[in-house]
Amino acid sequence: MATDLIEIDAENPDPSAIDRAVKEIDRGRTLGVPTDALYVLVADPFNLLAVAKVFKSKGREPIRSLPLAVSDTLMAEDLAKELTSRFYILARHFWPGPLTIIVPANAKVPLKVTGNTGRLAMRHTRSKVLNAIIDKIGHALIATSANLSGEPTLCSGIELFAAMDGRVDLVLDGGPCVGAGSTTVDITEPVWRVIKEGAITEKEIAERLHADEYLEP
Repeated sequence: MATDLIEIDAENPDPSAIDRAVKEIDRGRTLGVPTDALYVLVADPFNLLAVAKVFKSKGREPIRSLPLAVSDTLMAEDLAKELTSRFYILARHFWPGPLTIIVPANAKVPLKVTGNTGRLAMRHTRSKVLNAIIDKIGHALIATSANLSGEPTLCSGIELFAAMDGRVDLVLDGGPCVGAGSTTVDITEPVWRVIKEGAITEKEIAERLHADEYLEP
């Protein structure tokens, strides 16, 4: 499988490139796409063949979950079994942005996407490219770091093309990504916890949750 590469303006993506990306996703293929922090592999989470292809492309163990990118909280509500006030507080203050929130998944999300955990990691990025693709296709997309499992994350389209040529179908090269990585917070348990700290600190999350929960009636 040869990997195609299309140069794209990350701030003003060409509609024809977005259309090409949507067609590839509809065919069950995988893409490399720039976000505000790093490049991600994008695919259809509701196509099990595409899901399996993402695991194979990364060399990732199928017991690990795949995060999804959404375009707003309404899309997140459609994927979650339930959402607490903590979710809405965090989404209101940190989305779009570098925060991934883990919530209970509802039954429409394939169990394979959750790594058989029943929990779903979601993020609304600032990426104009990824958001345009999601808006065009009309549903959430897999958006997992575009790298071989265990290898460093990739921050440019050329690096991605070189590292994963033949493993993905298309790379949208929007140049280098310079933002800090996403923070991941798990709010599925009574006591929330940061799984991975990135651009948003645990202290910022704690201060925001404490302030807003204290103000709730």
